[in-house]
Amino acid sequence: MAVFGFCLGSVYKVGDSAGWTIIGNVDYNTWASSKTFQIGDTLIFNYDAKFHNVLQVTLPDFHSCNSSSPMATYSTGNDSITITSPGHYYYTCGFVGHCEAGQKLDIRVLKSLQPTAMPVSSPIRAPPSHTAVPETSPSGSVTPSPSHNRAESLLPFKFCSKIVLCLFVCFWALY
Repeated sequence: MAVFGFCLGSVYKVGDSAGWTIIGNVDYNTWASSKTFQIGDTLIFNYDAKFHNVLQVTLPDFHSCNSSSPMATYSTGNDSITITSPGHYYYTCGFVGHCEAGQKLDIRVLKSLQPTAMPVSSPIRAPPSHTAVPETSPSGSVTPSPSHNRAESLLPFKFCSKIVLCLFVCFWALY
């Protein structure tokens, strides 16, 4: 039922059909730069857990591919992470050599007063998710990401509030 996905934001499968991998030369920089991430969006990392994982790391660890002290570790093979605040989110694969081979992702989420649109093709609720912690630059600023036309995912009057969703569902149940 479309109601359950109405207030959750966009859902992005990292790497699209390739997923989270080093096979096929996926360019995660290009992938991320073609999106405009907003608070409430969900990142889904699909991968073979025998060969990959997802580590949320700091900017210095992202640049050096240091996986020794991640901020968070995900290893199910189907990890869902919801963005809850603006900032930078840095992810790498912690398997030896994978980050160096390009399996790393920099997500930029800007502060936005505009409502977030939900993909029309995703009318169901995203799977249970984890909450990511943004990484800010030393100056505390967030670098803007490239603009992207989200016309393919617009839905009018989209409210990004799980409270609104809960109230709506409760009201509907009582009605």
